Amino acid sequence: MNLILLAPEALESDRLARLTDPRRLRHLREVHRARPGDRLTLGIMEGGIGQGELLTLDDHEATFALDVLDQPPPPALPVHLVLALPRPRMLARTLEHVTALGVKQITLLHTRRVEKSYWMSPELEPEKIHRHLELGLEQARDTQLPAVTLEKGFRPFLEDRLPGLLAGRRGLLAHPGMAAACPRGIETPTLLLVGPEGGFIPWEVEKLLEAGCEGIHLGPRILRVETAVTALLARLF
Repeated sequence: MNLILLAPEALESDRLARLTDPRRLRHLREVHRARPGDRLTLGIMEGGIGQGELLTLDDHEATFALDVLDQPPPPALPVHLVLALPRPRMLARTLEHVTALGVKQITLLHTRRVEKSYWMSPELEPEKIHRHLELGLEQARDTQLPAVTLEKGFRPFLEDRLPGLLAGRRGLLAHPGMAAACPRGIETPTLLLVGPEGGFIPWEVEKLLEAGCEGIHLGPRILRVETAVTALLARLF
């Protein structure tokens, strides 16, 4: 936890904040080994970042005297990530990783090779998703929460949502065997589509290419989804 992330309601005034979240309190005690008088980096959700002095800390709450929290968060990546829904455990890690890297728009998509049971996972409950996004923000010292959209039908996504997402964006379809290598260091707004374990089926690839996406690959190695997404974002941006 490289940032103590505070909800706006935690502010009692411009100069005082009160934290009661058990996870963050435990982290302050057991990992930071914080003591009153320590200065820590804090940020307000959807707001600025700065320093604060820990005034009190016990099992139930922590209080902070705040400096001016006026430093902006790191810049977001110019990408909307469309990710075929991974298995639940991998979803949790992937959400944390891409949030830490600066992705602010995420669509979780159903494809043929996505198990239907994945959509019933508790990991898709809004509070669980929010928690994984928070962990990514805390890791990267960021305060801007990503937006996550669930798309449970591939054809409706293809026909109704994809044209709008591609408007003003470069569509990149990451899939083994595509003709072009993943580009490097791009700066244009991008829509990045990544398939499930086993990849998109040929019909899905065909339809995504017909819609205007460019097929790209990361080389001959077949990677796990969480590894592939991280490698793609690092190379692209």
